[in-house]
Amino acid sequence: MKLIPSRTDKSLARPRPPLFIVSCVLALLAACATAPQPKVPATPSQLYGELFEAVQTQRVFPDSKTFVDAVAKREPAEIVAAYRKERSTPGFDLHAFVKREFDLPVAAGAEYRSDPGENVTQHIDHLWSVLTRDPAVEIEYSSRLPLPQRYVVPGGRFNEMYYWDSYFTMLGLQASGRHDLVRSMCDNFALLIERYGHIPNGNRSYYLSRSQPPFFAAMVELLAAHEGDAAYARYRNALLLEYEFWMDGSERLNAGMPAHRRVVRMPDGSILNRYWDDRATPREESYAEDVATAQASRRPAEEVYRNLRAAAESGWDFSSRWFADGKTLATIRTVDLVPVDLNGLLYSLEQVLARAHADSPARAEEFRARAGDRQAAIHKYLWNSQVAAFTDYSWRENRAGAQVTAAAVAPLFFGIATDEQARGVATAVKGQLLAAHGVLTTTHATGQQWDAPNGWAPLQWMVIEGLRRYHNEPLANEIATRWVKQNLAVYKATGKLVEKYDVVTGGGAAGGGEYPLQDGFGWTNGVLRALLERYPAQ
Repeated sequence: MKLIPSRTDKSLARPRPPLFIVSCVLALLAACATAPQPKVPATPSQLYGELFEAVQTQRVFPDSKTFVDAVAKREPAEIVAAYRKERSTPGFDLHAFVKREFDLPVAAGAEYRSDPGENVTQHIDHLWSVLTRDPAVEIEYSSRLPLPQRYVVPGGRFNEMYYWDSYFTMLGLQASGRHDLVRSMCDNFALLIERYGHIPNGNRSYYLSRSQPPFFAAMVELLAAHEGDAAYARYRNALLLEYEFWMDGSERLNAGMPAHRRVVRMPDGSILNRYWDDRATPREESYAEDVATAQASRRPAEEVYRNLRAAAESGWDFSSRWFADGKTLATIRTVDLVPVDLNGLLYSLEQVLARAHADSPARAEEFRARAGDRQAAIHKYLWNSQVAAFTDYSWRENRAGAQVTAAAVAPLFFGIATDEQARGVATAVKGQLLAAHGVLTTTHATGQQWDAPNGWAPLQWMVIEGLRRYHNEPLANEIATRWVKQNLAVYKATGKLVEKYDVVTGGGAAGGGEYPLQDGFGWTNGVLRALLERYPAQ
Protein backbone atom coordinates (compact mmCIF):
# COMPACT_ATOMS: atom_id res chain seq x y z
CA MET A 1 0.00 0.00 0.00
CA LYS A 2 1.14 3.53 -0.74
CA LEU A 3 2.20 5.68 2.19
CA ILE A 4 0.24 8.94 2.25
CA PRO A 5 1.62 11.76 4.40
CA SER A 6 -0.94 13.23 6.77
CA ARG A 7 -2.71 16.36 5.60
CA THR A 8 -3.45 17.35 9.18
CA ASP A 9 0.06 18.36 10.21
CA LYS A 10 2.87 19.42 7.92
CA SER A 11 5.37 17.97 10.37
CA LEU A 12 4.18 14.49 9.41
CA ALA A 13 5.47 14.87 5.86
CA ARG A 14 9.19 14.09 5.76
CA PRO A 15 11.38 16.43 3.65
CA ARG A 16 11.92 15.14 0.12
CA PRO A 17 14.05 16.38 -2.77
CA PRO A 18 12.14 18.56 -5.27
CA LEU A 19 12.44 15.98 -8.05
CA PHE A 20 10.86 13.37 -5.83
CA ILE A 21 7.95 15.73 -5.01
CA VAL A 22 7.37 16.51 -8.69
CA SER A 23 7.31 12.82 -9.60
CA CYS A 24 4.86 12.08 -6.78
CA VAL A 25 2.52 14.84 -7.92
CA LEU A 26 2.63 13.63 -11.51
CA ALA A 27 1.95 10.07 -10.39
CA LEU A 28 -0.94 11.21 -8.23
CA LEU A 29 -2.48 13.22 -11.07
CA ALA A 30 -2.16 10.26 -13.41
CA ALA A 31 -3.77 7.95 -10.85
CA CYS A 32 -6.66 10.36 -10.32
CA ALA A 33 -7.22 10.59 -14.06
CA THR A 34 -7.42 6.83 -14.56
CA ALA A 35 -8.74 5.38 -11.28
CA PRO A 36 -12.51 5.31 -10.76
CA GLN A 37 -13.53 7.79 -8.08
CA PRO A 38 -15.58 6.42 -5.17
CA LYS A 39 -19.27 6.98 -5.60
CA VAL A 40 -20.98 8.33 -2.50
CA PRO A 41 -24.47 6.87 -2.70
CA ALA A 42 -27.63 8.84 -2.10
CA THR A 43 -29.39 8.26 1.20
CA PRO A 44 -33.07 7.24 1.48
CA SER A 45 -34.16 10.79 2.37
CA GLN A 46 -32.38 12.07 -0.75
CA LEU A 47 -33.91 9.37 -2.94
CA TYR A 48 -37.50 9.56 -1.70
CA GLY A 49 -37.91 13.10 -0.34
CA GLU A 50 -41.51 13.75 0.62
CA LEU A 51 -42.34 10.03 0.59
CA PHE A 52 -39.51 9.40 3.06
CA GLU A 53 -40.78 12.15 5.36
CA ALA A 54 -44.35 10.87 5.21
CA VAL A 55 -43.36 7.28 6.02
CA GLN A 56 -41.19 8.31 8.95
CA THR A 57 -43.37 10.99 10.49
CA GLN A 58 -46.58 8.96 10.14
CA ARG A 59 -44.91 5.98 11.83
CA VAL A 60 -45.76 3.53 9.08
CA PHE A 61 -43.39 1.11 10.84
CA PRO A 62 -42.85 0.85 14.61
CA ASP A 63 -39.10 0.94 13.99
CA SER A 64 -37.84 3.92 11.95
CA LYS A 65 -34.94 1.81 10.69
CA THR A 66 -37.27 -0.46 8.71
CA PHE A 67 -37.88 1.93 5.84
CA VAL A 68 -34.26 3.08 5.40
CA ASP A 69 -33.21 -0.57 5.05
CA ALA A 70 -35.96 -1.42 2.56
CA VAL A 71 -35.04 -1.94 -1.10
CA ALA A 72 -37.08 -0.32 -3.86
CA LYS A 73 -38.52 -2.61 -6.49
CA ARG A 74 -38.15 0.00 -9.24
CA GLU A 75 -36.65 3.44 -9.93
CA PRO A 76 -37.04 5.71 -6.87
CA ALA A 77 -38.22 8.58 -9.09
CA GLU A 78 -41.00 6.36 -10.43
CA ILE A 79 -42.07 5.42 -6.90
CA VAL A 80 -42.13 9.06 -5.78
CA ALA A 81 -44.18 9.98 -8.86
CA ALA A 82 -46.64 7.18 -8.07
CA TYR A 83 -46.89 8.40 -4.47
CA ARG A 84 -47.68 11.95 -5.57
CA LYS A 85 -50.36 10.67 -7.91
CA GLU A 86 -52.00 8.22 -5.49
CA ARG A 87 -51.74 9.94 -2.09
CA SER A 88 -54.80 12.16 -2.63
CA THR A 89 -57.04 9.33 -3.85
CA PRO A 90 -59.80 8.17 -1.45
CA GLY A 91 -58.72 5.33 0.83
CA PHE A 92 -55.01 5.69 0.10
CA ASP A 93 -53.04 3.42 2.46
CA LEU A 94 -49.42 4.50 2.87
CA HIS A 95 -48.39 1.25 4.55
CA ALA A 96 -49.84 -0.83 1.70
CA PHE A 97 -48.17 1.47 -0.83
CA VAL A 98 -44.75 0.96 0.78
CA LYS A 99 -45.20 -2.82 0.98
CA ARG A 100 -46.12 -2.82 -2.71
CA GLU A 101 -43.12 -0.77 -3.81
CA PHE A 102 -40.38 -2.04 -1.46
CA ASP A 103 -38.86 -5.28 -0.22
CA LEU A 104 -38.79 -4.93 3.57
CA PRO A 105 -35.82 -6.10 5.68
CA VAL A 106 -35.83 -9.26 7.76
CA ALA A 107 -34.24 -9.26 11.23
CA ALA A 108 -30.81 -10.89 11.34
CA GLY A 109 -31.03 -14.35 12.88
CA ALA A 110 -34.83 -14.23 13.09
CA GLU A 111 -35.11 -17.81 11.85
CA TYR A 112 -32.52 -19.20 14.29
CA ARG A 113 -33.52 -21.30 17.29
CA SER A 114 -30.92 -22.29 19.86
CA ASP A 115 -30.33 -25.95 20.71
CA PRO A 116 -31.24 -26.61 24.37
CA GLY A 117 -28.57 -29.30 24.47
CA GLU A 118 -25.73 -26.88 23.71
CA ASN A 119 -23.67 -25.15 26.34
CA VAL A 120 -23.14 -21.44 25.83
CA THR A 121 -19.70 -21.85 24.20
CA GLN A 122 -21.13 -24.20 21.59
CA HIS A 123 -24.07 -21.84 21.12
CA ILE A 124 -21.76 -18.91 20.38
CA ASP A 125 -19.54 -20.92 18.05
CA HIS A 126 -22.59 -22.03 16.06
CA LEU A 127 -24.13 -18.56 16.12
CA TRP A 128 -21.18 -17.03 14.26
CA SER A 129 -22.34 -18.73 11.06
CA VAL A 130 -25.89 -17.41 11.61
CA LEU A 131 -24.59 -13.85 11.97
CA THR A 132 -22.00 -14.10 9.16
CA ARG A 133 -22.83 -12.42 5.88
CA ASP A 134 -21.31 -13.17 2.51
CA PRO A 135 -19.67 -10.26 0.67
CA ALA A 136 -22.21 -7.47 0.29
CA VAL A 137 -22.68 -6.93 -3.42
CA GLU A 138 -24.00 -3.64 -4.69
CA ILE A 139 -27.78 -3.82 -4.89
CA GLU A 140 -29.54 -1.11 -6.85
CA TYR A 141 -31.56 1.25 -4.63
CA SER A 142 -30.32 -0.38 -1.42
CA SER A 143 -28.82 1.68 1.40
CA ARG A 144 -26.34 -1.12 2.10
CA LEU A 145 -22.74 -0.31 1.13
CA PRO A 146 -20.98 -3.14 -0.74
CA LEU A 147 -18.13 -5.03 0.98
CA PRO A 148 -15.74 -7.50 -0.67
CA GLN A 149 -15.23 -9.91 2.25
CA ARG A 150 -17.46 -11.80 4.69
CA TYR A 151 -18.41 -10.09 7.92
CA VAL A 152 -20.42 -10.61 11.13
CA VAL A 153 -23.48 -8.54 12.01
CA PRO A 154 -24.74 -7.91 15.56
CA GLY A 155 -28.20 -9.44 15.03
CA GLY A 156 -31.84 -8.42 15.17
CA ARG A 157 -32.49 -5.05 13.54
CA PHE A 158 -28.74 -4.60 13.08
CA ASN A 159 -28.16 -6.49 9.84
CA GLU A 160 -24.99 -4.69 8.69
CA MET A 161 -21.38 -4.45 9.84
CA TYR A 162 -20.97 -1.92 12.66
CA TYR A 163 -17.71 -0.23 13.47
CA TRP A 164 -17.01 -0.46 17.19
CA ASP A 165 -19.27 -3.49 17.71
CA SER A 166 -16.95 -5.45 15.45
CA TYR A 167 -13.87 -5.15 17.67
CA PHE A 168 -15.67 -6.83 20.57
CA THR A 169 -17.15 -9.40 18.21
CA MET A 170 -13.60 -10.12 16.99
CA LEU A 171 -12.50 -10.96 20.54
CA GLY A 172 -14.93 -13.85 20.48
CA LEU A 173 -14.07 -14.84 16.93
CA GLN A 174 -10.42 -15.15 17.96
CA ALA A 175 -11.41 -17.27 20.97
CA SER A 176 -13.49 -19.47 18.64
CA GLY A 177 -10.56 -19.89 16.26
CA ARG A 178 -12.25 -17.84 13.52
CA HIS A 179 -9.19 -15.83 12.54
CA ASP A 180 -10.43 -15.93 8.94
CA LEU A 181 -13.35 -13.71 9.84
CA VAL A 182 -11.19 -11.33 11.87
CA ARG A 183 -8.94 -10.89 8.84
CA SER A 184 -11.80 -10.45 6.36
CA MET A 185 -13.50 -7.86 8.56
CA CYS A 186 -10.25 -5.91 8.93
CA ASP A 187 -9.95 -5.95 5.14
CA ASN A 188 -13.52 -4.63 4.86
CA PHE A 189 -12.79 -1.79 7.27
CA ALA A 190 -9.60 -0.88 5.41
CA LEU A 191 -11.57 -0.75 2.17
CA LEU A 192 -14.21 1.51 3.71
CA ILE A 193 -11.49 3.90 4.90
CA GLU A 194 -9.84 4.00 1.49
CA ARG A 195 -13.17 4.32 -0.33
CA TYR A 196 -14.84 6.98 1.84
CA GLY A 197 -11.98 8.46 3.87
CA HIS A 198 -13.25 6.99 7.14
CA ILE A 199 -15.09 4.03 8.62
CA PRO A 200 -18.79 4.88 8.78
CA ASN A 201 -21.00 3.97 11.74
CA GLY A 202 -22.12 0.95 9.68
CA ASN A 203 -22.13 -0.04 6.04
CA ARG A 204 -25.24 1.95 5.14
CA SER A 205 -25.45 5.11 3.05
CA TYR A 206 -27.26 6.98 5.82
CA TYR A 207 -24.34 6.33 8.19
CA LEU A 208 -21.68 7.92 5.97
CA SER A 209 -21.72 11.33 7.67
CA ARG A 210 -20.31 9.92 10.90
CA SER A 211 -18.03 7.25 12.26
CA GLN A 212 -17.97 5.43 15.62
CA PRO A 213 -15.37 4.97 18.38
CA PRO A 214 -12.17 4.35 16.36
CA PHE A 215 -11.25 0.78 17.26
CA PHE A 216 -9.59 -0.03 13.92
CA ALA A 217 -6.11 0.26 15.46
CA ALA A 218 -7.16 -2.16 18.20
CA MET A 219 -8.45 -4.56 15.52
CA VAL A 220 -5.07 -4.44 13.79
CA GLU A 221 -3.35 -5.15 17.12
CA LEU A 222 -5.65 -8.12 17.64
CA LEU A 223 -4.77 -9.44 14.20
CA ALA A 224 -1.06 -8.79 14.76
CA ALA A 225 -1.17 -10.93 17.89
CA HIS A 226 -2.06 -13.84 15.59
CA GLU A 227 -0.27 -12.94 12.34
CA GLY A 228 2.74 -10.98 13.60
CA ASP A 229 3.96 -7.48 12.81
CA ALA A 230 3.20 -7.86 9.10
CA ALA A 231 -0.37 -6.86 10.01
CA TYR A 232 0.82 -3.35 10.88
CA ALA A 233 2.42 -2.91 7.47
CA ARG A 234 -0.62 -4.38 5.72
CA TYR A 235 -2.97 -1.77 7.18
CA ARG A 236 -0.61 1.18 7.51
CA ASN A 237 -2.21 3.24 4.78
CA ALA A 238 -5.69 2.68 6.19
CA LEU A 239 -4.47 3.61 9.68
CA LEU A 240 -3.04 6.86 8.34
CA LEU A 241 -6.27 7.75 6.58
CA GLU A 242 -8.23 6.98 9.73
CA TYR A 243 -5.96 9.34 11.67
CA GLU A 244 -6.35 12.09 9.06
CA PHE A 245 -10.12 11.84 9.34
CA TRP A 246 -10.15 12.30 13.11
CA MET A 247 -7.51 15.07 13.05
CA ASP A 248 -8.91 17.00 10.08
CA GLY A 249 -8.56 20.75 10.62
CA SER A 250 -6.23 20.54 13.61
CA GLU A 251 -3.62 22.75 11.93
CA ARG A 252 -6.16 25.58 11.58
CA LEU A 253 -7.26 25.76 15.20
CA ASN A 254 -6.46 28.88 17.21
CA ALA A 255 -7.88 30.93 20.07
CA GLY A 256 -10.49 32.37 17.71
CA MET A 257 -11.50 28.96 16.35
CA PRO A 258 -11.00 26.43 19.17
CA ALA A 259 -12.92 23.60 17.51
CA HIS A 260 -13.45 22.22 14.02
CA ARG A 261 -15.22 18.99 13.17
CA ARG A 262 -13.65 16.38 15.50
CA VAL A 263 -10.69 18.37 16.89
CA VAL A 264 -10.58 20.79 19.82
CA ARG A 265 -7.79 23.17 20.83
CA MET A 266 -7.38 23.17 24.59
CA PRO A 267 -6.45 26.35 26.53
CA ASP A 268 -2.74 25.46 26.52
CA GLY A 269 -2.74 24.82 22.75
CA SER A 270 -2.79 21.01 22.93
CA ILE A 271 -5.17 19.16 20.62
CA LEU A 272 -7.78 16.68 21.80
CA ASN A 273 -10.85 15.25 20.08
CA ARG A 274 -14.62 15.22 20.27
CA TYR A 275 -17.46 13.41 18.52
CA TRP A 276 -19.16 15.05 15.55
CA ASP A 277 -21.37 14.45 12.53
CA ASP A 278 -21.12 16.26 9.22
CA ARG A 279 -24.89 16.64 8.93
CA ALA A 280 -27.27 18.68 11.10
CA THR A 281 -30.53 16.98 10.14
CA PRO A 282 -32.58 14.24 11.82
CA ARG A 283 -30.95 10.82 11.63
CA GLU A 284 -32.70 8.98 8.83
CA GLU A 285 -32.94 5.75 10.82
CA SER A 286 -34.49 7.67 13.76
CA TYR A 287 -36.17 10.52 11.91
CA ALA A 288 -39.40 10.86 13.86
CA GLU A 289 -37.60 10.43 17.19
CA ASP A 290 -35.13 13.22 16.41
CA VAL A 291 -37.83 15.60 15.20
CA ALA A 292 -39.72 15.01 18.45
CA THR A 293 -36.57 15.67 20.50
CA ALA A 294 -35.89 18.93 18.65
CA GLN A 295 -39.48 20.04 19.15
CA ALA A 296 -39.18 19.36 22.89
CA SER A 297 -36.12 21.57 23.06
CA ARG A 298 -36.13 25.37 22.95
CA ARG A 299 -32.88 25.31 21.00
CA PRO A 300 -32.35 25.65 17.24
CA ALA A 301 -33.33 22.34 15.64
CA GLU A 302 -30.05 21.98 13.71
CA GLU A 303 -28.09 22.29 16.95
CA VAL A 304 -30.10 19.47 18.51
CA TYR A 305 -29.76 17.27 15.42
CA ARG A 306 -25.99 17.75 15.30
CA ASN A 307 -25.64 16.74 18.93
CA LEU A 308 -27.90 13.72 18.54
CA ARG A 309 -25.84 12.57 15.57
CA ALA A 310 -22.57 13.15 17.44
CA ALA A 311 -23.86 11.00 20.31
CA ALA A 312 -24.68 8.30 17.76
CA GLU A 313 -21.04 8.51 16.62
CA SER A 314 -19.97 8.00 20.24
CA GLY A 315 -21.85 4.70 20.38
CA TRP A 316 -23.50 5.86 23.62
CA ASP A 317 -26.85 6.72 22.09
CA PHE A 318 -28.12 7.96 24.41
CA SER A 319 -26.81 8.74 27.87
CA SER A 320 -27.00 11.34 30.64
CA ARG A 321 -23.28 11.67 29.96
CA TRP A 322 -24.15 14.01 27.08
CA PHE A 323 -27.01 15.94 28.73
CA ALA A 324 -26.49 19.46 30.06
CA ASP A 325 -28.96 18.80 32.88
CA GLY A 326 -27.93 15.15 33.35
CA LYS A 327 -31.54 14.09 32.84
CA THR A 328 -33.15 15.16 29.59
CA LEU A 329 -32.35 14.21 26.00
CA ALA A 330 -33.48 17.63 24.76
CA THR A 331 -30.49 19.20 26.56
CA ILE A 332 -27.97 17.07 24.66
CA ARG A 333 -24.61 18.80 24.05
CA THR A 334 -22.25 16.08 22.82
CA VAL A 335 -20.10 18.37 20.66
CA ASP A 336 -19.28 20.55 23.68
CA LEU A 337 -17.47 17.71 25.42
CA VAL A 338 -14.00 16.20 25.07
CA PRO A 339 -14.66 12.49 25.84
CA VAL A 340 -12.09 10.50 27.78
CA ASP A 341 -12.65 7.22 25.90
CA LEU A 342 -12.35 8.80 22.44
CA ASN A 343 -9.01 10.34 23.33
CA GLY A 344 -7.81 7.03 24.72
CA LEU A 345 -8.64 5.43 21.38
CA LEU A 346 -6.74 8.09 19.45
CA TYR A 347 -3.74 7.67 21.77
CA SER A 348 -3.87 3.98 20.86
CA LEU A 349 -4.08 4.85 17.14
CA GLU A 350 -0.99 7.05 17.45
CA GLN A 351 0.90 4.25 19.20
CA VAL A 352 -0.12 1.72 16.55
CA LEU A 353 0.93 4.13 13.78
CA ALA A 354 4.34 4.34 15.44
CA ARG A 355 4.60 0.53 15.32
CA ALA A 356 3.38 0.53 11.71
CA HIS A 357 6.34 2.77 10.81
CA ALA A 358 9.00 0.47 12.20
CA ASP A 359 10.86 0.87 8.89
CA SER A 360 10.93 4.66 9.31
CA PRO A 361 12.38 5.61 12.74
CA ALA A 362 11.84 9.36 12.32
CA ARG A 363 8.20 8.91 11.39
CA ALA A 364 7.64 6.40 14.17
CA GLU A 365 9.07 8.92 16.63
CA GLU A 366 6.67 11.59 15.35
CA PHE A 367 3.69 9.41 16.22
CA ARG A 368 5.15 8.44 19.58
CA ALA A 369 5.59 12.16 20.32
CA ARG A 370 1.98 12.82 19.36
CA ALA A 371 0.85 10.04 21.67
CA GLY A 372 2.98 11.50 24.45
CA ASP A 373 1.44 14.94 23.93
CA ARG A 374 -2.04 13.47 24.02
CA GLN A 375 -1.26 11.52 27.19
CA ALA A 376 -0.08 14.72 28.88
CA ALA A 377 -3.25 16.55 27.80
CA ILE A 378 -5.43 13.70 29.06
CA HIS A 379 -3.70 13.89 32.44
CA LYS A 380 -4.09 17.66 32.54
CA TYR A 381 -7.70 18.03 31.39
CA LEU A 382 -9.45 14.68 31.78
CA TRP A 383 -8.14 13.61 35.19
CA ASN A 384 -10.57 15.07 37.72
CA SER A 385 -8.85 15.24 41.11
CA GLN A 386 -12.13 16.26 42.77
CA VAL A 387 -13.67 12.84 42.07
CA ALA A 388 -10.34 10.96 41.71
CA ALA A 389 -11.32 9.59 38.31
CA PHE A 390 -11.15 10.45 34.61
CA THR A 391 -14.15 12.41 33.34
CA ASP A 392 -15.18 14.20 30.16
CA TYR A 393 -14.24 17.86 29.79
CA SER A 394 -16.46 20.76 28.69
CA TRP A 395 -14.24 22.77 26.37
CA ARG A 396 -16.76 25.61 26.06
CA GLU A 397 -16.97 26.06 29.83
CA ASN A 398 -13.33 25.15 30.43
CA ARG A 399 -14.15 22.76 33.25
CA ALA A 400 -14.11 19.06 34.03
CA GLY A 401 -17.35 17.13 34.29
CA ALA A 402 -18.33 15.72 37.66
CA GLN A 403 -20.08 12.57 36.42
CA VAL A 404 -18.18 9.30 36.77
CA THR A 405 -19.12 6.81 34.03
CA ALA A 406 -17.75 3.51 32.78
CA ALA A 407 -15.74 5.54 30.25
CA ALA A 408 -13.41 6.43 33.14
CA VAL A 409 -11.60 3.13 32.63
CA ALA A 410 -10.43 3.95 29.10
CA PRO A 411 -7.06 5.40 30.26
CA LEU A 412 -6.45 2.13 32.13
CA PHE A 413 -7.46 0.02 29.14
CA PHE A 414 -5.01 1.90 26.90
CA GLY A 415 -2.21 2.21 29.47
CA ILE A 416 -2.41 6.00 29.80
CA ALA A 417 -3.07 6.27 33.54
CA THR A 418 -0.48 6.46 36.31
CA ASP A 419 -0.63 3.80 39.03
CA GLU A 420 -2.14 6.34 41.41
CA GLN A 421 -4.79 7.32 38.89
CA ALA A 422 -5.57 3.65 38.27
CA ARG A 423 -6.16 3.15 41.98
CA GLY A 424 -8.50 6.14 42.02
CA VAL A 425 -10.50 4.79 39.07
CA ALA A 426 -10.71 1.35 40.68
CA THR A 427 -12.09 2.92 43.86
CA ALA A 428 -14.67 4.87 41.81
CA VAL A 429 -15.70 1.76 39.89
CA LYS A 430 -16.08 -0.29 43.05
CA GLY A 431 -17.83 2.43 45.01
CA GLN A 432 -20.12 3.92 42.35
CA LEU A 433 -20.49 1.66 39.32
CA LEU A 434 -20.22 -1.93 40.56
CA ALA A 435 -23.66 -3.55 40.71
CA ALA A 436 -24.84 -7.04 41.54
CA HIS A 437 -24.36 -8.33 37.99
CA GLY A 438 -21.65 -6.16 36.45
CA VAL A 439 -20.62 -2.56 35.97
CA LEU A 440 -23.19 0.18 35.40
CA THR A 441 -22.77 2.46 32.41
CA THR A 442 -23.63 5.51 34.55
CA THR A 443 -25.24 6.04 37.93
CA HIS A 444 -28.13 8.06 36.46
CA ALA A 445 -31.46 6.36 35.70
CA THR A 446 -32.95 8.45 32.88
CA GLY A 447 -34.72 5.83 30.79
CA GLN A 448 -31.93 6.03 28.19
CA GLN A 449 -30.24 2.76 27.29
CA TRP A 450 -26.70 3.94 28.10
CA ASP A 451 -27.64 4.76 31.69
CA ALA A 452 -28.48 2.83 34.84
CA PRO A 453 -29.52 0.09 35.37
CA ASN A 454 -27.98 -1.14 32.14
CA GLY A 455 -24.64 -2.80 31.59
CA TRP A 456 -23.02 -3.41 28.19
CA ALA A 457 -20.53 -6.07 27.13
CA PRO A 458 -17.91 -3.73 25.58
CA LEU A 459 -17.70 -1.66 28.75
CA GLN A 460 -17.39 -4.75 30.97
CA TRP A 461 -14.47 -5.89 28.83
CA MET A 462 -12.72 -2.54 28.99
CA VAL A 463 -13.17 -2.33 32.76
CA ILE A 464 -11.92 -5.87 33.32
CA GLU A 465 -8.92 -5.50 31.01
CA GLY A 466 -8.09 -2.03 32.32
CA LEU A 467 -8.02 -3.28 35.90
CA ARG A 468 -5.94 -6.32 34.94
CA ARG A 469 -3.45 -4.10 33.11
CA TYR A 470 -2.82 -2.28 36.40
CA HIS A 471 -2.62 -5.55 38.38
CA ASN A 472 -5.99 -5.26 40.12
CA GLU A 473 -6.95 -8.86 39.41
CA PRO A 474 -9.28 -9.27 42.42
CA LEU A 475 -11.68 -6.54 41.26
CA ALA A 476 -11.36 -7.56 37.61
CA ASN A 477 -12.17 -11.16 38.49
CA GLU A 478 -15.15 -10.11 40.60
CA ILE A 479 -16.64 -8.06 37.76
CA ALA A 480 -16.03 -10.85 35.24
CA THR A 481 -17.68 -13.39 37.54
CA ARG A 482 -20.77 -11.24 38.08
CA TRP A 483 -21.16 -10.45 34.37
CA VAL A 484 -20.63 -14.01 33.17
CA LYS A 485 -23.10 -15.41 35.70
CA GLN A 486 -25.73 -12.93 34.52
CA ASN A 487 -25.16 -13.84 30.85
CA LEU A 488 -25.35 -17.55 31.61
CA ALA A 489 -28.49 -17.20 33.73
CA VAL A 490 -30.32 -15.37 30.94
CA TYR A 491 -29.09 -17.89 28.37
CA LYS A 492 -30.28 -20.79 30.53
CA ALA A 493 -33.70 -19.21 30.98
CA THR A 494 -34.26 -18.01 27.41
CA GLY A 495 -31.73 -19.67 25.09
CA LYS A 496 -30.57 -16.18 24.06
CA LEU A 497 -27.72 -13.73 24.51
CA VAL A 498 -28.94 -10.16 24.27
CA GLU A 499 -27.64 -6.70 23.44
CA LYS A 500 -27.57 -5.31 27.01
CA TYR A 501 -28.45 -6.42 30.53
CA ASP A 502 -30.00 -5.00 33.68
CA VAL A 503 -27.03 -5.38 36.03
CA VAL A 504 -28.96 -4.20 39.09
CA THR A 505 -31.91 -6.59 39.32
CA GLY A 506 -30.48 -9.38 37.21
CA GLY A 507 -33.73 -9.73 35.32
CA GLY A 508 -31.90 -9.65 32.02
CA ALA A 509 -34.56 -7.58 30.26
CA ALA A 510 -32.69 -4.29 29.93
CA GLY A 511 -34.78 -1.42 28.63
CA GLY A 512 -34.49 2.15 27.43
CA GLY A 513 -33.60 3.49 24.02
CA GLU A 514 -35.46 3.88 20.75
CA TYR A 515 -36.07 0.21 19.97
CA PRO A 516 -36.85 -3.09 21.76
CA LEU A 517 -34.13 -5.24 23.31
CA GLN A 518 -32.27 -7.09 20.54
CA ASP A 519 -30.96 -10.62 20.69
CA GLY A 520 -28.17 -12.20 18.70
CA PHE A 521 -25.92 -10.53 19.75
CA GLY A 522 -22.51 -9.79 18.27
CA TRP A 523 -20.54 -8.05 20.98
CA THR A 524 -22.22 -9.90 23.86
CA ASN A 525 -21.22 -13.17 22.17
CA GLY A 526 -17.69 -11.92 21.56
CA VAL A 527 -17.00 -10.66 25.07
CA LEU A 528 -18.60 -13.65 26.77
CA ARG A 529 -16.66 -16.11 24.56
CA ALA A 530 -13.40 -14.30 25.35
CA LEU A 531 -14.15 -14.18 29.08
CA LEU A 532 -15.00 -17.88 29.17
CA GLU A 533 -11.64 -18.62 27.58
CA ARG A 534 -9.91 -16.45 30.20
CA TYR A 535 -12.00 -17.78 33.11
CA PRO A 536 -12.73 -21.40 32.15
CA ALA A 537 -14.03 -22.22 35.64
CA GLN A 538 -17.10 -20.11 34.84
